[in-house]
Amino acid sequence: MHTTAGGPPVSLDEEEEGVYIPELIYGRITNVDDPDDLAPKLPNLFSTEFVIEIADGRLRQKSYKQAFYDNMGKRSKPTTRKCAKSANWTRVTFKPDLPKFNMTELDADIVALMKRRVLDMAGTLGKKVTVELNGEKVPVRSFSDYVQLYIDSASKEGIELPRLYKKVNDCWEVCVTLSEGQFQQVSFVNGIATIRGGTHVNHVTDQITSHLMRVVNKKKHIHIGPHTVKDRLWIFVNALIDNPAFDSLTKEALTFGPECHLPQEFLKTVSKLIMGSNLLSCAESEPNTEVHRTDGSKGTGPLRIPKLEDANDAGGSESEQCTLILTEGESAKALAMAGLSVVGRDKYGVFPLRQCTMLNARGATSTQLRQSRELQSLMEIIGLQLDKDYDSPKDLRYGHLMIMTNQDCDGYHEKGLLINFIHSQWPSLLKAPSFLSEFITPMVKATNIRSEAVKSFYSMPDYETWKKNLGGNASAWSVKYYKGLGTSTAQECRDYFEDIAHHKKDFYWADEKDDEAIELAFDKGKTGERKDWLYNYQPGTCLDRHQKSITYSDFIHKELILFSMADIERSIPSVVDGFKRGQRKVMFCSFKRHLVKEIKVSQFVGFVSEHSAYQYGETSVAHTIIGMAQDFVGSNNISLLEPRGQFGTRNSGGKDAATPKYICTMLPRIARLIFPKDDDVLLNYLHEEGVSIEPSWYMPIIPMVLVNGAEGIGTGWSTFVPNYNPRDTALLRPPLRL
Repeated sequence: MHTTAGGPPVSLDEEEEGVYIPELIYGRITNVDDPDDLAPKLPNLFSTEFVIEIADGRLRQKSYKQAFYDNMGKRSKPTTRKCAKSANWTRVTFKPDLPKFNMTELDADIVALMKRRVLDMAGTLGKKVTVELNGEKVPVRSFSDYVQLYIDSASKEGIELPRLYKKVNDCWEVCVTLSEGQFQQVSFVNGIATIRGGTHVNHVTDQITSHLMRVVNKKKHIHIGPHTVKDRLWIFVNALIDNPAFDSLTKEALTFGPECHLPQEFLKTVSKLIMGSNLLSCAESEPNTEVHRTDGSKGTGPLRIPKLEDANDAGGSESEQCTLILTEGESAKALAMAGLSVVGRDKYGVFPLRQCTMLNARGATSTQLRQSRELQSLMEIIGLQLDKDYDSPKDLRYGHLMIMTNQDCDGYHEKGLLINFIHSQWPSLLKAPSFLSEFITPMVKATNIRSEAVKSFYSMPDYETWKKNLGGNASAWSVKYYKGLGTSTAQECRDYFEDIAHHKKDFYWADEKDDEAIELAFDKGKTGERKDWLYNYQPGTCLDRHQKSITYSDFIHKELILFSMADIERSIPSVVDGFKRGQRKVMFCSFKRHLVKEIKVSQFVGFVSEHSAYQYGETSVAHTIIGMAQDFVGSNNISLLEPRGQFGTRNSGGKDAATPKYICTMLPRIARLIFPKDDDVLLNYLHEEGVSIEPSWYMPIIPMVLVNGAEGIGTGWSTFVPNYNPRDTALLRPPLRL
């Protein structure tokens, strides 16, 4: 039984003749897609008996009672009577349908949860309402009392926690205390427990962390990242919000609501509480925390930034001679570290960039740049400050940057993002001689089987030309492809650095065309010009790796453009067969293996990687295979792989598929009907890394781009084609001529 103050009016609904408003709220489903309409009916739907009683004495001096039975399947006629003006309450009595929950009785955990909910009500409703549990008044009369229950519970474990409570206004109450290494929150919206927090909690927490970071930066000249602060906070929030929006029917997280601006006096008190704790000492002692200088000075000695291997002379009198090696991922960092044994650590530092995650800084606000942990770390390592002009690198901790990336399209993109970042904030630095350079490694190595002579090639056209000139002597050479930096051994890397003059290529500024080229590639307002740029792409375009230096314009037009073309190819499906390149590789390997028997997806992943030169990782292959096999509504109209196991559901958009090692797949019979085997010999097969791989496209007998739809976003273009009925698309075929 549950009784609360107030309730809905006891009157007939104007739109539903003869139906009282309480019955509409608690006993009639009018819109199953509306969570607010469905929520009050759920207890009724899962009860064998549900009785609603309402006293509307304040407005109509009328009481109301109605009973529902058998999961809202039956209902009694409502009865109304006169009541006193002082009576104003709602009482709900119900008997849960325990068999529907596979229960015979309420277990201890459920009872404890119900008791907790009673305490929640007492804490959020305040002194206006008296809350009783089993006939006894609950000793909680305010939100402050409610928070104290948590504090007292922690004290029993020997943890003394200070607390700061603030009633901001009639709609917001906030309390702050400390947590040991993990953020905690207890929050409510209109008395509903938002156990996963939401925008109301985030808004309060962000104000506290931002204020504390400013205080620390001003007093200590170090920067404690927001996660370090947040992980030591325990936030309590009680909010009253008009028309709130939640992420689900269970209302566990708020997604929309008004903001609450905490008073500066309260923030100052909170900062004193946090500063008086061991937050600062704990943060400085942790090896992986985000604590580093933010005063923009060169400083002396190494910085304490995770994963940074700082040069010994960085930030000192000889910092202009220091070079920071930026690697694509941590595996490449290991390669660079092997090279430091050759060139030494006095003038060289190493820092790994996360692969394909750098922000496009052009057009980004200063707040967005500061919130990017990678860019923030990079600026602090180099000694850069936003909104400051640099005539030369002499005021920086490093006078030179050298980037090491894989010799593939994604590596070209990583270089481009770094160039764009510097150009968008400090364009004058790119004009400084040899400020930015790249470290290139071989794409192909050919070893003579007899003499063990080794030839290295830094571009595929050079290798192809050499290979053609071999003629009948090609069998005397063993070829190895090195598109990833991780392919090189530590000894090979030491060899590279011993001949660093050959592997290091400087970027240099020629004229205003370099400005135009960088903006063309990354300015979000130049979409039209970027399309024309890609339309005019000439296959076979590449940089001359024999040159000692490269203009920024040449890099954009001859190397970065290769990433843009590849991005379109792998992101935008072909109108001919409806496949993206990754999907086509999977289909090619299915036909090549003659996949008519079940195979685990994890095993098939390895086969695809081996036989199709797939370069984007096993996880990406697995997701592609799972997506092609899904057959729930909204995925594929015709699945070209069979789902044998749990391949995801419509509710989660397929993201709840089982792990690849547990699910199996195979070719369905219809696949070879749509893609006839007789057509295979007519297709134009591609070649990569010396092996024949998938064709440019397949030729299905019906337009699969319409059957399964198409969706993708690439450089300059995007597409969306909905799914169509296969029977309708078959009518688009021209008549056969015999």
